[in-house]
Amino acid sequence: MSALLLGAAEVAAHLADPNWRIFDCRHDLRQTEYGLTAYRNGHIPGARYLHLDRDLSGPVDGRHGRHPLPDPAVFAEKMSQCGVSAATQVVVYDNEGGIFASRLWWLLRWLGHERVALLDGGLAGWKRAKLPLEAQVPELAPAQFRVRSGIDGPIDADYVAAHLGSREMLLVDARSPERFRGENETLDPVGGHIPGAVNRFYFDNLDDDGCFFKPAAELVTEFELLLDGRSPAQVVQQCGSGVTACHNLLAMEIAGFSGSRLYAGSWSEWCSDPSRPVATGA
Repeated sequence: MSALLLGAAEVAAHLADPNWRIFDCRHDLRQTEYGLTAYRNGHIPGARYLHLDRDLSGPVDGRHGRHPLPDPAVFAEKMSQCGVSAATQVVVYDNEGGIFASRLWWLLRWLGHERVALLDGGLAGWKRAKLPLEAQVPELAPAQFRVRSGIDGPIDADYVAAHLGSREMLLVDARSPERFRGENETLDPVGGHIPGAVNRFYFDNLDDDGCFFKPAAELVTEFELLLDGRSPAQVVQQCGSGVTACHNLLAMEIAGFSGSRLYAGSWSEWCSDPSRPVATGA
């Protein structure tokens, strides 16, 4: 199994390891306190909870989408408080196929922390393995998390606008096919997608149960078709607000296609400016 993913048994074997930190990232976009409530009812032993809106995002300003990236210094301080240093192996999980945990995975990689893996199968896989849960919130000794040079940083709306229609950019939208087509839009005020984008629903990275990632070889075949001869560096990943796009980023890394970038503002930023073009349909 790739170092990007860890199985439940391996994580369970390191629950007492002081050099490991586990983070619970459960969330619901419509019921935003669901994750914290669920965490308090039971979580993987030793795990700390991080909230998508408060910990994994910055303040919403109406211009940069529903989940702007956090300020690196603020995020680094949060990681320090949670006991993460350069030597720490971080494990992230949720109960939603990894779509929220992958945001934390990407943030850490962006800020230079390479020792981070997703718990494959998340909490559902942990329960299938009949491993324990606890309700206690752990006390963690602080550490020093320093921002370092990591993977290529996010790109902005100006970059996307300047490359519309160019083969130099393959814009990949991770939202469901319905939202991509502009149907049943309930999260953003405008339905549709950025012109020229192609749809790769994040769920397509998972098995039929939406639990575990597909085998790497299967992902390789699917992403080769998607890339159609392009380099991964030409790929810009987006979604509704820069969260589920990280799932496609992770899936491409698992498949060995490293180097795609995140449009962090994504559709919720793009559609906030009525002068930007909008496409609908498939």
